[in-house]
Order: sequence, then C-alpha cells, then structure tokens
Amino acid sequence: MSKVSILGLKLPTDPRWVNLAAISLQDILTDHAYCEQKAASSAISLIQRNPERERLVQELAPIVTEEWGHFRQVLAELKKRGLPLGKQRKDDYVNALMDNRVKGGHADDAFLDALLIFALIEARSCERFRLLSEGLEDEYLREFYRRFMISEAGHYRLFIDLANEYFPEEKVRKRWEEWLKMEADILKNIEVRGDRMH
Repeated sequence: MSKVSILGLKLPTDPRWVNLAAISLQDILTDHAYCEQKAASSAISLIQRNPERERLVQELAPIVTEEWGHFRQVLAELKKRGLPLGKQRKDDYVNALMDNRVKGGHADDAFLDALLIFALIEARSCERFRLLSEGLEDEYLREFYRRFMISEAGHYRLFIDLANEYFPEEKVRKRWEEWLKMEADILKNIEVRGDRMH
C-alpha cells in the first residue's frame, strides 16, 4: 500500500514536483512559511467560531502554537541561507478547495467541511514533505522535512478524529470520500509548479 493511499489521497503528486521544488528552493521555503502561518491563523479562527466545542478548543490550542513554531523554523532556515521571506502568493489549491465547500444549508455541514478541508490540506502537505524528505540532495533539508512530515500526519489524524467526535462516523466517511474525489480533480487541473507547496 502506498503512503498516498494510507493518507487516503486518491492522486499522488506528480513526480516532477520534487525536482522542480529543488530548483526553486527559496520559493518553496517562502511558500512553506506562509502555509504554516495560515495554518496557525486557521486554527485560531476555528476556535473563535466554535468556542462551545470544548474538545476542539483544547486540541487546537496547542496546534496554534505548533504551527506558529513551524513558521518560525522555516523563517530561521531562510535567514540561515541568507534568503528573504518574500511575498505571499495566491494558493490556487486551497482556494479551489474552499470553492467546493457547502454553501448555505445547516451550519453543522459547513463545520464538517471545514474540518475535512483542514484534514485534506494536512494530508497533502504530509505527502509533499515526504517527497522532499526523500528527494532532496541536501541531507539537512531531508531531515528538516521528515520532521514536518511526521507532524502533518498527526494533524491530519486530529482533524479526522474531531470530525468523528462531532458527527456520525458514516456521515464523516461519506463526505470524506466526496472530498477525496474533489481534491484529486482539483490537483489534476492545477499546473505542476516547483515554487508552491501545493
């Protein structure tokens, strides 16, 4: 069984991506930094919108700290290499996922979609970090990304667990399968670029 199928993802990343990323290392580090920053902000927003969900608040509070710590780690890596942070770029992948969210309807459906979108982003990030940990020539960066891969796998699992905490397992499974298909379709229609994490 491939690591992609273990994560549930239906479509593996194009193998050309890691080679392009190695060529565009500054851009990848910049994009990675902003991804970590957005992950921390998103976790804060989820807590702010759902303060009554005690387990979510308790589980996500340390994730905020961890993601911000990851942002600082990537920032330090850029500084060590004499590279500027650079400007944040539009994230076509995340924007496409957001476009497929439930519109209208019950607030609980939007909440479930939010949890599953976060799970998907963490799963895809985990897969990309694995590719970097195996495909980069720089031994230090391979280990750097291996640690991120392990962390993202835990975050992916947490968001799935939270979905199962608040919704019937069958409902979660059905919607997750729908999201996996949508994510594969999104990936097929996004240009393979080495200057983006997704």
